[in-house]
Amino acid sequence: MELTEMYGQLGISGQVLQFTKDVEESLKERFQAIDQVAEFNQLKVIKAMQEARVSDIHFAGTTGYGYNDMGRDTLEEVYAKAFHGEDALVRPQLISGTHALTVALSGNLRPGDEILSPVGKPYDTLEEVIGIRDSVGSLKEFGITYRQVDLLENGDFDYENIKKAINDKTKLVEIQRSKGYATRPTLSVKRIGELIAFIKGIKPDVICMVDNCYGEFVETMEPTDVGADMIVGSLIKNPGGGLAPIGGYIVGRKDCIERAAYRLTAPGLGKEVGASLGVSQSLYQGLFLAPTVVAGALKGAIFAANVYEKLGFSVVPNGSESRHDIIQAITFGTAEGVIKFCEGIQTAAPVDSFVTPEPWAMPGYDSDVIMAAGAFVQGSSIELSADGPIKPPYAVYFQGGLTWYHAKLGILMSLQKLSDAGIVNL
Repeated sequence: MELTEMYGQLGISGQVLQFTKDVEESLKERFQAIDQVAEFNQLKVIKAMQEARVSDIHFAGTTGYGYNDMGRDTLEEVYAKAFHGEDALVRPQLISGTHALTVALSGNLRPGDEILSPVGKPYDTLEEVIGIRDSVGSLKEFGITYRQVDLLENGDFDYENIKKAINDKTKLVEIQRSKGYATRPTLSVKRIGELIAFIKGIKPDVICMVDNCYGEFVETMEPTDVGADMIVGSLIKNPGGGLAPIGGYIVGRKDCIERAAYRLTAPGLGKEVGASLGVSQSLYQGLFLAPTVVAGALKGAIFAANVYEKLGFSVVPNGSESRHDIIQAITFGTAEGVIKFCEGIQTAAPVDSFVTPEPWAMPGYDSDVIMAAGAFVQGSSIELSADGPIKPPYAVYFQGGLTWYHAKLGILMSLQKLSDAGIVNL
């Protein structure tokens, strides 16, 4: 059976295949460069595992309090080595990226302290954590204040107003690497380093924390290589490699990690407790696979950017600029465009392909949100997925794909749905 026929059996027309064929051909050199980054990061992870002397004994789970959990402690050593931090907190008890960020923030802030975001508004789910939108248990309720400095219109840092915003109360600077539900550029590690150097030049003792979600292993460096005191992320995104069933991580300065650990568990307990249950092998093996999984997702994102740019839609990043996370934003300008795109991604899934995603009022968001994700792990956005708020400018955010071939199928299927609905003309 020919490949074209196989795609046909999955519902992809010859017209869609023909339209995307030249796009794929034009990306060979970029794909080769992505593979070189993946090779470097694969070696980096192997080196960290070898230096930590990982053995199959570390895959055994613990229960109850989790005292003397060698697998957990060694995994945290591996993360610290791979991401070049002094220490790490890597736990299944961190249920999401938002939870890991909450633990890092609340563990390192005290009443009277202030958070500064020098890159504009943070991701929607952090608004209630911080207290930008009032919520029970927010940092605002504990006397922690917040201010932000928006990026300039061209996406540059507003250094003049950042300098003015830093004051005696500024304890922690929160830098979001990825774009969230915005159409700003994702920050490169180099740019993050420049921003941190500027901030430390004004107030050396301020804690610089980077929300690293969606950015791990996209480049050969991480924010901890350029001065970040903490980087935070989710294991059901890039570093879990599609195998981690749950979890989050915080890597960085030892004192920052220690305070976060006391916040996760309890004062006096910290990192000494927390059973790994039966997930340790998945967390190790997922990290091992992560560089190549991220490479597949990156190829899918670049393919999507070029396909939809060719059709005249606004895409961020555009089809040719450098990549610093796995997320691809595509602005359709209509709710129907966002919905049909997500229907295509869902139809391409190995799990729940028969389900039709619909917008709904998800907790933590200020508008209806549609999410497509036929994933092996619920909510895993390193797997093929797409989501977006149903509000202007009606942009969809596409990410993931455990393999390049699955990411490609997702884009082809999204294009098929949009074509069938008459939203695009091929």
